[in-house]
Amino acid sequence: MIDIILLIARLLFVALLYLFLFAIMRTGISQVRGTRKKAHSWSVAVERGPKELRGVQMEVDGPIIVGRSPQADIVIAAGYVSGRHAKFQLMGKNLFVEDMGSTNGTLVNGEPVSEPQALRNGDVVNVGDVAMRVRYE
Repeated sequence: MIDIILLIARLLFVALLYLFLFAIMRTGISQVRGTRKKAHSWSVAVERGPKELRGVQMEVDGPIIVGRSPQADIVIAAGYVSGRHAKFQLMGKNLFVEDMGSTNGTLVNGEPVSEPQALRNGDVVNVGDVAMRVRYE
């Protein structure tokens, strides 16, 4: 009788062990699948402007300052650009652009920006004659 009880206990233990291992493998596989998916992110690319800036592309993972100041992230060395002219900033999953009190203003798709404005994929932001396209990929 004791042999039958021990056999049943062993079989239950092996079954629980297999269920546990199956659960761990399933979790591991789903985590690996999740890492293959590329997360969406915003980027800013200079399309028109001085030769040294054309083609510059930055992924937005924090505030990006555009201006004449050497401390700016995108430096535009032109007299019509303020030291801290405009700022790109993420708010949740949305990208906003804000004019930082510049003298000549900032444009989005040809329209002046007076307060932080949400951007859409493909919008063009102009600081003087420098055109920057934003992309969400």
